[in-house]
Amino acid sequence: MSESRLPLEKYTVLDLTRARAGPTAARVLADWGANVIAIEHPDRAGSDSSGFTGARSGPDFQNLHRNKRSLSLDMKKPEGHAAFMRLAEKADVVVENFRPDVKRRLKIDYDAVAKINPRIVYGSISGFGQDGPYSDRPGLDQIAQGMGGLMSITGLPGQGPVRVGIPITDLCAGMFLAQGILIALLERETTGKGRFVHTSLLEAMVFMLDFQGSRYLQRGEVPKQAGNNHPTGMPQGCYATTDDPIVIAAVGDNLFKRFCIAIGGEHMLAMPEFSGDKPRSDNRKQLDAEIETIIATKPSAYWIRLLNEAGVPCGPVNAMDQVFADEQVQHLNTVHHVDSKRLGRLAVIRQPVNIDGIDHSFRRASPDSGEHTDEVLMEFGMSSDDIGRLRAAGAI
Repeated sequence: MSESRLPLEKYTVLDLTRARAGPTAARVLADWGANVIAIEHPDRAGSDSSGFTGARSGPDFQNLHRNKRSLSLDMKKPEGHAAFMRLAEKADVVVENFRPDVKRRLKIDYDAVAKINPRIVYGSISGFGQDGPYSDRPGLDQIAQGMGGLMSITGLPGQGPVRVGIPITDLCAGMFLAQGILIALLERETTGKGRFVHTSLLEAMVFMLDFQGSRYLQRGEVPKQAGNNHPTGMPQGCYATTDDPIVIAAVGDNLFKRFCIAIGGEHMLAMPEFSGDKPRSDNRKQLDAEIETIIATKPSAYWIRLLNEAGVPCGPVNAMDQVFADEQVQHLNTVHHVDSKRLGRLAVIRQPVNIDGIDHSFRRASPDSGEHTDEVLMEFGMSSDDIGRLRAAGAI
């Protein structure tokens, strides 16, 4: 455990989130030092199930909920609701990913909390937005991948829709919400007032379409599946060698010339069908065939060394074990360890942002459900008698 101060230490966060998108936002705040209190229903105590993220003792949950403490609280009970509002009165941030109608029914929505704490920054993730025709629909990552267009442009040409291999909309929505919360906290330093900050899986997915979305909005082009090739620039894609495939990116006249000279393919520079970005894109199948006849003659390590020395971006297609064995990944210290009382020493992936002088070390492993209930309630000023009454009412 590091003794150095962390930038978000002064903030207390009440984490009401489930599944992945909301916990991802709370994890950003927790990793940078915020006092994040995960509020869970009492019936989760003793269970190893965590729903969409698998077993509580499993690698997914343990990577997602590190640096948090857990408080069990049933907010449907009057005593539990009153306890939550007592916590919210002193907290800086609330993070939740209930459907809009659910949080209003529980009377824990932004308006309800802001009445007792005008400084609260209330962060919310939904599937499709806080209002509108789909606002009450349940939302999941793959649903947003489909609705947001990603599955239509992922995969090989003609293959049909393909999901991305990670929960990209959950992760992006969580990171965008964390960014919004931090912006609202910065503004509060000036105004003294909190904000309702919200995003959705669908908004995150549409934003992540980036240049593919712009192709449609500005030119009316409907992008299609391009497989491992870049959808607009060539050559950029995956090529077979004598052993393992490699990725090459030689888009633009200067890089393409450098690439052709490096691999001994100078003849391609004299071919009019490859004489610019557009001709190379229009004739991508022919260009790929020319490149593959050369690249397929030698092993991957040969080309990776040769092309990088020539200043042409090139790298391997790593399986997961190869990713974490890679010397640059290890040099970047992307994996840190945390000690769990139940599970022992666990490897987890750190935040990818580096701030000079700030230690990335993790303070605690993911908590058991309700592990810190009494501890947290006492920190918020509740007495042993208060806690006993909550327990007798079944609220904790």
